[in-house]
Amino acid sequence: MPTLTLIEHNGTAHQVTGEIGQSVMQAAMFASVPGIQADCGGACSCATCHAYVDDQWLARLPAAEGTEADMLEYAVERNDNSRLTCQLIISEALDGMVLRLPASQF
Repeated sequence: MPTLTLIEHNGTAHQVTGEIGQSVMQAAMFASVPGIQADCGGACSCATCHAYVDDQWLARLPAAEGTEADMLEYAVERNDNSRLTCQLIISEALDGMVLRLPASQF
């Protein structure tokens, strides 16, 4: 199972193991990672699972499109590397991925 690292705005790191096909948001919620609020439960309608994908991992992900791109417009502290974790699906290719969580979600 792939392991991801989610880093709080204060530098606290959480290693999360996720199942193939599961969203990053689901894995983070099951591991009780603070800063992933996921108010909509993964329906891509709230942007409270917003995270910053480390640059080295951005090229491995498909671009944010459609509803995700629209919802990112509402994300607080949005950056070029912002993604919604409910839309990032875990695969073996993402083993080791690092995401940082914005201070606005704490």
